[in-house]
Amino acid sequence: MEVSRIRALRGPNLWSRNTAIEAIVTCHDAECAIDEHLPEFEARLRARFPQIGRLRPDGQQEALSIAHVLQAAALALQAHAGCPVAFGRTAATIEPGVFQVVVEYSEEAVGRLAIEQAAQLLAAALDDTPFDLAGALARLRELDENLRLGPSTASIVNAALARNIPFRRLTQGSMVQFGWGSRQRRIQAAETDATSAIAESIAQDKDLTKMLLDAAGVPVPRGCSVSDPQAAWDAVRELGGPVVIKPRDGSQGRGVAVNIETREQVEAAYRAAADISGEVIVERYIPGHDFRLLVVGDSLVAAARRDPPQVTGDGRHTVRELVEQVNADPLRGDGHATSLTKIRFDDIALATLKKQGLDANSVPPAGMLVALRHNANLSTGGSATDVTDEVHPDLAARAVAAARMVGLDICGVDVVAETVHLPLEEQHGGVVEVNAAPGLRMHLNPSFGKGRAVGEAIIASMFAEGDDGRIPVVAVAGTNGKTTTVRLTTHLLAGSGLRVGMTNSDGVYIGARSIDSGDCSGPRSARRVLAHPGVDAAVFETARGGILREGLAFDRCDVAIVTNLGMGDHLGLGYISTVEDLAVVKRVIVQYVHAGGTAVLNATDPIVADMASACPGSVTFFSSDPAHPLIGTHRAQGHRVVYRDGPDIVAAQGDAEVRIALADIPLTHGGAIAFQVDNAMAAVAAAWSLGVDWPVIRQGLAGFISDAQTVPGRFNMFDYRGATVIADYGHNPDAIQALVQAVEALPARRRSVVISGAGDRRDDDLRRQTEILGDAFDDVVLYEDQCQRGRADGEVLTLLRQGLAGAQRARHVEEIRGEFLAIDTALARLEAGDLCLVLVDQVEAALAHLKQRTAAA
Repeated sequence: MEVSRIRALRGPNLWSRNTAIEAIVTCHDAECAIDEHLPEFEARLRARFPQIGRLRPDGQQEALSIAHVLQAAALALQAHAGCPVAFGRTAATIEPGVFQVVVEYSEEAVGRLAIEQAAQLLAAALDDTPFDLAGALARLRELDENLRLGPSTASIVNAALARNIPFRRLTQGSMVQFGWGSRQRRIQAAETDATSAIAESIAQDKDLTKMLLDAAGVPVPRGCSVSDPQAAWDAVRELGGPVVIKPRDGSQGRGVAVNIETREQVEAAYRAAADISGEVIVERYIPGHDFRLLVVGDSLVAAARRDPPQVTGDGRHTVRELVEQVNADPLRGDGHATSLTKIRFDDIALATLKKQGLDANSVPPAGMLVALRHNANLSTGGSATDVTDEVHPDLAARAVAAARMVGLDICGVDVVAETVHLPLEEQHGGVVEVNAAPGLRMHLNPSFGKGRAVGEAIIASMFAEGDDGRIPVVAVAGTNGKTTTVRLTTHLLAGSGLRVGMTNSDGVYIGARSIDSGDCSGPRSARRVLAHPGVDAAVFETARGGILREGLAFDRCDVAIVTNLGMGDHLGLGYISTVEDLAVVKRVIVQYVHAGGTAVLNATDPIVADMASACPGSVTFFSSDPAHPLIGTHRAQGHRVVYRDGPDIVAAQGDAEVRIALADIPLTHGGAIAFQVDNAMAAVAAAWSLGVDWPVIRQGLAGFISDAQTVPGRFNMFDYRGATVIADYGHNPDAIQALVQAVEALPARRRSVVISGAGDRRDDDLRRQTEILGDAFDDVVLYEDQCQRGRADGEVLTLLRQGLAGAQRARHVEEIRGEFLAIDTALARLEAGDLCLVLVDQVEAALAHLKQRTAAA
């Protein structure tokens, strides 16, 4: 077995909505039917991984291959490591013994490692060698814990998903984007993009925080900042009782010592705090319990009593052993990925034990509670009890006032008091600290009591009811016409006042500004647009390659346009060998139209029309044939249709219709260019679906000019000494046929064409292009340049020449090396009244060359 070409499908894809790892697996003959040829394999496998479960998918009739087992093993390894995955698929390709194996992942690196370890497991079973299952699961579990979102961030993400708000992790940490474009918001753990840097700085400065809270009438403990141990001891004597010593700008309870009063304790506590901060605070110790109150916006949303880490003696085990027993709880971890943190055994813990007359090796009697710290921060191993429903309204108001005084939109307010049932003033309690980016674990999964929906509260503070943070998204797929349709749709949406981001095979655009160039029709470019805060709507050219390589950049779209499939393109690549295979790929955008969205489908292309059944939303058909049965039936059923009726485009629903004269759509040259009429109909249907007003659509169509600046390489027309020169990027038989139909509608004394072919097309596709051209043009200039793509020199020209063997019209044929030389050769033969079609390869450079030549003429 050989595993190769491993890809991460990071969005909805050919196989499912799930993120997944896709691998190409090549099996030897015996491995393609292991039941028949490898009878001992399954027993060996189960001996090494007893929990693997079923190997044969439900309903599978064909022979079980080792590729199927790889899928089952990779899924089971992740599941038993604690990853929530379930989807897998194994499909045979047209190549014997070669399979596509797809395995869901929750973290990409974990999914890749699972495939790797599953392959090692299968090799061990085949070779009858050992496999370290415990080690494999431990590696997966450790990697997953390191990469997955912590409980605080995950609770906010889950709350967003429950409201259908899309999210994207911007880093491997806890920086997350919610929503798209201009409607996006961002968080970093429990901080939002509305969290003030000044407020965060105030919260870190505990002395300044106390001063502000005192000014607002919020009870706080008396205290002061000190800069050396002697000053700390002087402050203790002035305060006249036990104190708390803590770093001025610390966090997570580090360096905090509670309820201390001897000089020895004070000096040790000062040193611990000074290791964290240059300034140390000494403040009066308030007896009572430690409470954390969580404020979001102007509301108290959760409260918990935090108890310090402690163990209960049993008369047999030492304190250290008791701590180890507690830390063995799977709910306790070293960081913030688990509900609870392991109890620290450090100098502070030893000092706390000493105050109780104990040390790490003491054996406390049965039932004795042994504290490991006096402060109750969860980061040091403490526990939490939910008290949200018990908080007195006045106490809640003080917590909100504290958060507002500091300026935090999400705030953890630390209170020390005997109880939360009374106002602070009635029990001499106080606010001892205010925290930015508060941990949410104690509220989500308290040790005692019920969890609180704090993630939902945070999302509700960021997004108003009914706001899902989305912008309109249009996805365009097909064999031909995608780029023009994308550009025209973008133009129509921009006319309605939206700032539109666009991707296509020419680049990435934010409004009129290009931020990238080249073929940008894949998901990475689309994600750049969705992350841009200056975008109100997005229109994406969605190429087959990007879908196969990585899936979609979005979880759903508002409009999916499929222009056509015809005879297809790029067939034979990526195991897409037939038009039917290609349709499955192009159909992906239709499958992920949301329930209130629309699929815009070409009714005259039967394979495209059949995609209607896969659309969760509504369907608008368009057609150049007003009498097409689908148009009549769809309209009679009350659905939307767009069709050509003589000199007009008609948009109709039931008895209502809107007519737009083709003479008012320059792109179509008065309707003479049939494929541009199709592109215009598709864009009109998309704009209509998104609620663009008809006057705006009419104005947009009238103002869209198909020149080399607006739509480069898409039927760009030039005048050269009285001859017409047309530059186009057509590069497959369907595009060539459409161009021939368009050219035949234009008057010309003599017609010539300049063409090459991309080497990654099938031989038949290359021949077919010149078969079509040979019957429509008088002169043919064949060229070979930079598009051989793995073929030998001269091979592409040979195939193109073969296509001209039975040409009915072409009489003059030349072969040229170099695109620009071929263009110049064709121009040199032109006379007034002639027409020359140039099928460009290097679009930008070729257009610049043509502009220079026509300007000089």
